Amino acid sequence: MTESKKLSIGIDVGGTFTDFVAIDGAGRTVIAKSPSTPEDQSVGVLAGLEKLAERMESDLASLLARTERIVHGTTVATNALLERKGALTGMLTTAGHRDIVEMREGLKPDRYNLLMPPPEPLVPRDLRRPVPERIQQDGSVVTPLDEDALRQEIAVLKERGVTSVAICFLHSYRNAAHERRAAELVAEVMPEAYVSVSSTVLPQIKEYERFSTTMVNAYIGPVVRRYMDRLTGRLNGAGYDGPLYIILSHGGITEVADAIALAAGTCLSGPAGGIAGARACAGLLEARNVIPFDMGGTSTEISLITDGEVALTSERGLAGERIALRSYDILSIGAGGGSIAMNRPGTGFTVGPQSAGAVPGPACYGRGGTQATVTDANLVLGYLDATAFAGKGTLDLQAAEAAVGALGAELGLGLPETAAGIHRLINVKMADGIRLMTLRRGVDPRNYALLSFGGAAGLHAVEVAREMGVARVVVPTIASVLSAWGMLASDLRYEMSRSRPMDGQEFADETLRDVFDTLEAQARARMPGVDPASLTVERSAEMRYGEQIFEVDVPLDHIDFGAPGLVDAVTSAFHRRHEELYTFAAPDQEVDLVNARVALVGQVSRGAAAEALAAGASLPAPVGRRRVFTGGRPEEVPLYAMETLAPEHRIQGPALVEAETTTVILHRGDEATVTPQGWLDISVAAKPG
Repeated sequence: MTESKKLSIGIDVGGTFTDFVAIDGAGRTVIAKSPSTPEDQSVGVLAGLEKLAERMESDLASLLARTERIVHGTTVATNALLERKGALTGMLTTAGHRDIVEMREGLKPDRYNLLMPPPEPLVPRDLRRPVPERIQQDGSVVTPLDEDALRQEIAVLKERGVTSVAICFLHSYRNAAHERRAAELVAEVMPEAYVSVSSTVLPQIKEYERFSTTMVNAYIGPVVRRYMDRLTGRLNGAGYDGPLYIILSHGGITEVADAIALAAGTCLSGPAGGIAGARACAGLLEARNVIPFDMGGTSTEISLITDGEVALTSERGLAGERIALRSYDILSIGAGGGSIAMNRPGTGFTVGPQSAGAVPGPACYGRGGTQATVTDANLVLGYLDATAFAGKGTLDLQAAEAAVGALGAELGLGLPETAAGIHRLINVKMADGIRLMTLRRGVDPRNYALLSFGGAAGLHAVEVAREMGVARVVVPTIASVLSAWGMLASDLRYEMSRSRPMDGQEFADETLRDVFDTLEAQARARMPGVDPASLTVERSAEMRYGEQIFEVDVPLDHIDFGAPGLVDAVTSAFHRRHEELYTFAAPDQEVDLVNARVALVGQVSRGAAAEALAAGASLPAPVGRRRVFTGGRPEEVPLYAMETLAPEHRIQGPALVEAETTTVILHRGDEATVTPQGWLDISVAAKPG
């Protein structure tokens, strides 16, 4: 890259590695990987930026001086929730309703297990303080806010050492006056506290969803704020003065202040970058139906792109907590390169979900790990080059053999058989994850292509696809850092929602138009620095038939909100959507609109997504051969370097294709064709038998 080119940098912090992508205005790309630093992710981010600068033959200060924007995905919120390392949180709630977050919806994960202990709420009962007040569902005040009692409860929270407060009153989505006043009093008495107000975090009906989401936001908010302050301080100290954007769970990016205020919206920050990247890849490939398959060091994320669109859902949870903010519909399973294989009494041979993580990592990392992992197995099988491993440098083959061999001794298996068993078992586990995302939703995965990314995916994607009967796998050149790359393909996005229940009696064009116009105005007020002409508006509604208890998300972008007959158009859209999802519609039944939603999307400047390469006349010679175990026996297979391949080149399996940060294995019968971008488009041979 030339010094005159301005840069955009994407940063994705994973459980094992932190990925970096720098792109200039012409689409030229430089990538880097650096070990994550879980104790303080900002340390690993700055170390990785220095490594990125070195790769660009620059220093950190010069790199940051050329950088126009940084887009960042972080697992800080995720880790705080998973590890129960959030802030000491208190809750102020309507008297008589402080147990909503404990009763949940009366359900439990294993409903027939009578011995299952109840989940422990993030906020213990003695820190959920009841306040005399009551607002009706129509917004009218039944019991005025008792400010004297409120001050007493705030004093209790302060005395107990609470550093974050969730304010959750009944029906505040219709009238937020009591919550706003409570927030003012908390700020007076506890000025340093982080405050989450439910009417701001999620102004929608259903108390448990609203209370739980606000509680999660309060619990992780101080952790996210502390990290963002450290990161921005380190970046500023290193000479960066441009904008820092954070990618949220719905795939849009926002400024740091908004990410801190809506911390719960960052819980799927990193995986959302991968889906944004997968969507951009699907567009380049002109593929409408794609299964993004992201296998990293700790977990595998699976989602669906259907007709070019990614599903958004508000039915998500994490670590047993309900988070009703909209997010990409992503399934995460404990299957990654660091997944530990073990022989458990009573359950036998298993792989994952426990992970060796970044520290100590797999045995082959040489950091003290002794348990066999998927990465150790792949090294033993010959799939990885021990002398050049991305983000680590070299791998310790002897340590890997010792770890896998010890497990094999327990199982009564030889070294290659044990390694092959680990490889096979993790593939089956990930195939089961794809079944959850497809077959259980009435989707035939055979009509989709598998988009493989994440550092570990290339060694498993073809076998996983074969297990599912999927005939096509695509591996981008930037597969191992696609989440970071995808963040640079994301737009600014701000969502506003409001519960405004309307049944057939209230449904009127002007009422409906007023609700959406108000939401749009509120969203525009939150994006003051963005050119209004660059903004696009996305409208949707959550609707149901009158006697249903669950809503259907209905896109309304195709509807002209200025035209007459608005209610009829919206109602017809609901009937069509209901029939698409459930195979039937009931036009004679009354339709209720429950939640209205508006998203403002502002496109940001981005360079070309990928450079097109010149076609290759003939396949370059292999750069070497490697002894690998395939089909239970060793054989020498050709090894190709991905950077030497050109469009129209074809590679027959068995073969290995190595890129700087990932390795792809083709088995007998598989064939890879190189795309105009230099990516591998793999035709997968059918499963034997």
